[in-house]
Amino acid sequence: MTVVDQIPSEPADARGRVAELHELREQARRGPSDRATEAQHAKGKLTARERIELLLDPGSFSEVEQLRRHRAQGFGLEAKKPYTDGVITGWGTVEGRTVFVYAHDFRIFGGALGEAHATKIHKIMDMAIAAGAPLVSLNDGAGARIQEGVSALAGDGGIFQRNTRASGVIPQISVMLGPCAGGAAYSPALTDFVFMVRETSQMFITGPDVVKAVTGEEITQNGLGGADVHAETSGVAHFAYDDEETCIAEVRYLLSMLPQNNRENPPTAPSEDPADRRSDVLLDLVPADGNRPYDMHKVIEELVDEGDYLEIHERWARNIICALARLDGQVVGIVANQPQSLAGVLDIEASEKAARFVQMCDAFNIPIITLLDVPGFLPGVDQEHGGIIRHGAKLLYAYCNATVPRISLILRKAYGGAYIVMDSQSIGADLTYAWPTNEIAVMGAEGAANVIFRKQIAEAEDPEAMRARMVKEYKAELMHPYYAAERGLVDDVIDPAETREVLIKSLAMLRTKHADLPSRKHGNPPQ
Repeated sequence: MTVVDQIPSEPADARGRVAELHELREQARRGPSDRATEAQHAKGKLTARERIELLLDPGSFSEVEQLRRHRAQGFGLEAKKPYTDGVITGWGTVEGRTVFVYAHDFRIFGGALGEAHATKIHKIMDMAIAAGAPLVSLNDGAGARIQEGVSALAGDGGIFQRNTRASGVIPQISVMLGPCAGGAAYSPALTDFVFMVRETSQMFITGPDVVKAVTGEEITQNGLGGADVHAETSGVAHFAYDDEETCIAEVRYLLSMLPQNNRENPPTAPSEDPADRRSDVLLDLVPADGNRPYDMHKVIEELVDEGDYLEIHERWARNIICALARLDGQVVGIVANQPQSLAGVLDIEASEKAARFVQMCDAFNIPIITLLDVPGFLPGVDQEHGGIIRHGAKLLYAYCNATVPRISLILRKAYGGAYIVMDSQSIGADLTYAWPTNEIAVMGAEGAANVIFRKQIAEAEDPEAMRARMVKEYKAELMHPYYAAERGLVDDVIDPAETREVLIKSLAMLRTKHADLPSRKHGNPPQ
């Protein structure tokens, strides 16, 4: 259809004008053609409008600049000027709360970004920032529109600038539902959360053809930048799902846990789970023997309302768990070591994962609960050469910089620098609790005894017997469960079965916490 074909005949009166308006709107809603819609469905993908309908409450969507068209000339563009210019923008509600959204329409120019397309996105981002409401992008675009040259690239730059300006001000969620290549991939990377769908969504800076030409490596699009790669290996994606319907439903669930902006608290939800519910099962769930693994997920399930929580980055850096949950209806962020994976040690990826999560919680007024069972940082040449010092410092910086309520609970081991980094009292935790099974020390008793009593052990007639004796002595003197409490480094040693009640009462007390930070433009966190 040419531009001339789209121009209706001159209406005679106001009723004719209104009929003309409805005709144009219907044309914009329908999209380029039924054939293009069928092609989208044949790929297992929904259209942009179908996705928006799944995301927002029924009938709540208000579209902005539906009739916008590009003004570009050359390369045949002047003869093809579809309404919306390949992106649908507007606002609606999710569970009654305002949410702004833009969705690439792959049926139009492959969802590629041109000048008018970018201007629409800029406008809706500015509106979201001004209104103080979350922004969700439904991404399914082929990158910058080549026919528009540098104007398209400048449009990407405007999006990045607004992503950065909105960071920590409103929640930003990127939902990857198709390709996202080149510079366009940096916008999702600047947002708070990235969702992907297996098989249909990919993200990469340089595609398989470029990789092969430069390095000789052959790889598929999904192998290079598919959902599983980014959810498990790179850490770019926080969530990965098998289909769009499930993915978008989980976006709605995440939004229910987040505030509208950084000036509000997260929404509360009624809970039928008693605040004083005992969890006697915890007494058997966590072994007293520090060398025996267990699943920290089960501990979290016992503590939170109805055992329900949303894990962030579930499949990346599995030795640490980051999750959003509710305690007595109040949203909390949980950071927990996972003894089932690498014994719960901190390494480069775990430090990065937890640091970003702590920063997000602090930005959006979400209290942080830290569950410690950490034997230390992962030793090794790869870790040291990979920069474990600066990466571990990211987590330390994030905790030290956080002003939201912070409660730490030591379940079992808490050794060395990892104990300090995991929100110890010395770096600003508001309250620190411990179970009677806790062991807080510079290192494990065996290692400590080997260092402190090296001479005695070497000179003994029976070195192994002497070592065992010295280990027992070190534990009795410095690693008994009440050593830290006696020195005020733990506020209380609590019955594990009463943990839920203790946490809820502590959060209620801390709800009005106010912390003043020194005047500064911004900090300079470790990179």
